[in-house]
Amino acid sequence: MKDSYKILLVDDEPNNLKVLQQILKDHYELIFAINGEKALAAAREHQPDMILLDIMMPGMDGYEVCRQLKADSASKHIPVIFVTAMSEIEDEARGFDVGAVDYIQKPVSGPIVRRRVQTHLSLVRTEALDELARAAIKMLGDAGHYNDPYTGEHIWRMADYSAALARAAGWTPTQVEMIELAAPTHDTGKIGIPHGILKAPRKLNEDEWQIMKTHSQMGYDILSKTDNPVFKMAAIIALHHHEKWDGSGYPVGLAGEDIPESARIVAIADVFDALTSKRPYKLAWSEEEAIKVMRENSGSHLDPKLMATFEQILPEIMRIRKKWEH
Repeated sequence: MKDSYKILLVDDEPNNLKVLQQILKDHYELIFAINGEKALAAAREHQPDMILLDIMMPGMDGYEVCRQLKADSASKHIPVIFVTAMSEIEDEARGFDVGAVDYIQKPVSGPIVRRRVQTHLSLVRTEALDELARAAIKMLGDAGHYNDPYTGEHIWRMADYSAALARAAGWTPTQVEMIELAAPTHDTGKIGIPHGILKAPRKLNEDEWQIMKTHSQMGYDILSKTDNPVFKMAAIIALHHHEKWDGSGYPVGLAGEDIPESARIVAIADVFDALTSKRPYKLAWSEEEAIKVMRENSGSHLDPKLMATFEQILPEIMRIRKKWEH
């Protein structure tokens, strides 16, 4: 059964193209080109998912073809595998320098060709899914604040602050990237809060406040329906970003290090941005005023150790804040 992927095969020797055709024809849609110029034209017309490219061709060689493919915004994303008899280390290094992702040596082996192609197409699929997840996360972040006219760029600044604090707290680069993506979705559950409560121009009464607090659970319920690690972190943050260090928060009343660290980081970033942002009902606080109040709440509302780390990276935090100013 054929996959939906299209592969462009490029070689000036028809026999080489026939060999590759026999290896791949039962699995992929194949496109053929016998020189560099035709390869570039085929890439533009068909937008293949992968290109298997010979190096030694008359006229434009494979290196130049690859260089031109990578210089074109329409084709730079297409993975190129060189299929060649050239085997010197310098040849391989030059190929990687111009943008190839792999080498297959001639004479080719069917199982090796199929496995290499499958591996790199899996990477393409993974990257596409990752891009889709990033887009979905951004949309959910926006959706959670769609009916809140006062947040503006709050969620994106707050995500930057969260990443900086996570990095300073010793998180790995991968974990830092995850929290930067996950943090903006912390209020996704507000989608389910009635407008009259969400936009109330006054202090909420007790019944309204109990309804408002349900946004944490609703956010978790929305975000936890996948095993994607970023969404899993986002769901935990949505559920617990209103917990407090002393156990007086909601929705569960967790205390201390029982609160997931991701939620404790986002809580600090969220509070700082809220205090230092202008709202219709208040002016923006200065950095000094905000830190003073946050320091007073360290050990009750906020994690004292993370709060100390946050103060240590204040110069970076202020650079981030300045970056978002217009």
